[in-house]
Amino acid sequence: MKIHIIGGGNLGVAIALGLSQYATNRKITVTRRNTAGIQYLQDKGITVSADNKHNIQDADIIILTVKPYQVDTVLNEILPVISNKIIASAVSGLTIEALEVKTEGQHSIVRIMPNIAAQFAASATCIAFAEKNKVAAQDVISLFQDLGTVPVIDEKLMDAATVLGACGTAYALRYIRASMQAGIEIGFDSQTALAIAAQTVMGAAQMVMQEKIHPEQLIDKVTTPQGCTIVGLNEMEHQGFSSSLIKGIKTSLQKIKG
Repeated sequence: MKIHIIGGGNLGVAIALGLSQYATNRKITVTRRNTAGIQYLQDKGITVSADNKHNIQDADIIILTVKPYQVDTVLNEILPVISNKIIASAVSGLTIEALEVKTEGQHSIVRIMPNIAAQFAASATCIAFAEKNKVAAQDVISLFQDLGTVPVIDEKLMDAATVLGACGTAYALRYIRASMQAGIEIGFDSQTALAIAAQTVMGAAQMVMQEKIHPEQLIDKVTTPQGCTIVGLNEMEHQGFSSSLIKGIKTSLQKIKG
């Protein structure tokens, strides 16, 4: 399968790197106006080009990872040289209907929202599509299953998926940073504190994914009567831990919706 990624920013590069390492039989091209910063991808067998049209007519799936204001320029370049393609759009705020209008209904449109953990096959890539494109969407789903989990959602939830799954990466990293800082304050050097904090978050996530139960049930396994865990949790809640996180997520969603 030939994958053509237009937009060699952080997300596009993360997808390309993930596919190059964790997928088989994938030929990947990444395009970007200034390719100087991504030439290293060629050492990993990824084709790099400053021309968005570079061999695009041979692509099985075209992935758009550009900014919303760049979409029209990109489409004006590529539409004259492609036909009947699967276009997977990670463009924030661009609806399936709007992209179908822009492409004059000549292509199968699938909307995706991966995150940069795709580089490590750990993305939660939300996908939405119209029923008429169900067959094409299966190819996109299969592709991103190589890079993590692939929840299929209603398109009306794509903005929320952006916040929870993409912005959420930054929220989780901020927790790890805070945990590391606390670790330093209680006696660890920074590298050890970071290693413990990151591995602990990974372990907690794996427990939730594998046990498939509410996080609070797993918390109950860690907390004991009059123990140090419960007093720490209670203090965090008194300081607004959960409420501030929820408010932050809702604020990010409000920003996307304008």
